[in-house]
Amino acid sequence: MYVPSHFKEDDIDKLQQYIRDYGLGLLIVADDAGIEANHVPFYLSPEESGSLGFLQCHLARSNPAWQRLQDGARVLVVFQGPDAYISPSWYETKSETGRVVPTWNYLAVHAEGHARTIEDASWLKHHLHRLTEQNESGMSDPWSVDDAPADFTERLVQAIVGVEIKIDSLTGKLKASQNQPERNRAGVKVGLEAGERTHNRDMSKFIR
Repeated sequence: MYVPSHFKEDDIDKLQQYIRDYGLGLLIVADDAGIEANHVPFYLSPEESGSLGFLQCHLARSNPAWQRLQDGARVLVVFQGPDAYISPSWYETKSETGRVVPTWNYLAVHAEGHARTIEDASWLKHHLHRLTEQNESGMSDPWSVDDAPADFTERLVQAIVGVEIKIDSLTGKLKASQNQPERNRAGVKVGLEAGERTHNRDMSKFIR
């Protein structure tokens, strides 16, 4: 990912929090068999002191992608936060010089590492609990894996394969009009907040 210095986000704590906030990742594997991408919800586990953490997910056993990860394949996982089209009409400098063009603001985090597959039922159950608890934490009446019948859950566990990726590198890009003068950034924030689209308003929160 091309990351100009003014859009670079290298605060590891922030990058890890973005992964938690926008947990649906794009799992990409590239090998002699070609390139494949799967959209998968992830749990970030910071289990090892001093490491960047471990990404954990699961794939359907019927999905052949997991078989390409068995030998420690190097993978890329892409997480994407809010994004929004930026109109030049929001820039105050438009009326001064006319030298403005449209662009697109967005948040993206790329995680690279080596994957391993896990078929242990205990690990898979623990993973499902943690992933569910993470995503149910904001609910008024959180659902738990234990709410489902045990025999039903057991069958589902047999139908999935776990994947754990030790993160070797994290690359973050927050394109939030940092390259614009303050008065243009203010115009962008107002323009985004005035829109009806939720992702526009979400993106406006990153404009400083």
